[in-house]
Amino acid sequence: MTDVQPHPRSLLRPRVILPQVQDITPAFLDTHGLKGLLLDLDNTLIPYRSYDDHLETVRWASDLRAGGYALYLLSNATKERARIWTERLGFQGVGLAGKPFRREYRRGLASVGLPAHQVAMVGDQLFTDVLGGNLSGMFTIMVQPISDNALPHTRLTRRLERLVLKRYGFDWSGKKPLETPPTR
Repeated sequence: MTDVQPHPRSLLRPRVILPQVQDITPAFLDTHGLKGLLLDLDNTLIPYRSYDDHLETVRWASDLRAGGYALYLLSNATKERARIWTERLGFQGVGLAGKPFRREYRRGLASVGLPAHQVAMVGDQLFTDVLGGNLSGMFTIMVQPISDNALPHTRLTRRLERLVLKRYGFDWSGKKPLETPPTR
């Protein structure tokens, strides 16, 4: 885990980068004063286009909910895909969210009933999840994408993301550990 201090000049800078969503534990949330999560779906919680059961993710979400943490799905996937996964995961959410625009982020915050500073936006993309979360005043957590399978435009933005992350001192390739603090 890497805890990145807020950087007012960059809306593309996540506060924390983690290898996977399951690394977000109650202890982690408590340490950062977080009581809720807005969660991206594809390549954050489950692989893109997957409808297979992902018991580890379902169990993780169930454990957090049982611990009193509020969860909400905020996805740019289709409404039907989001509906299917919110039912499986056991919490509310929305598809076709229009990330990074703030409207659905505000709706997600209203749904969990928490102020932005107590909620983290969790996702695998800088230009949607992290940007929208930062614009909305939330704590932002970027996770490594579960799969390389993605839409063509997402594959293009991944290249740009790697450049931005490298500027902040991060490299998913494993050549540079995630614990390395970002350069200023």
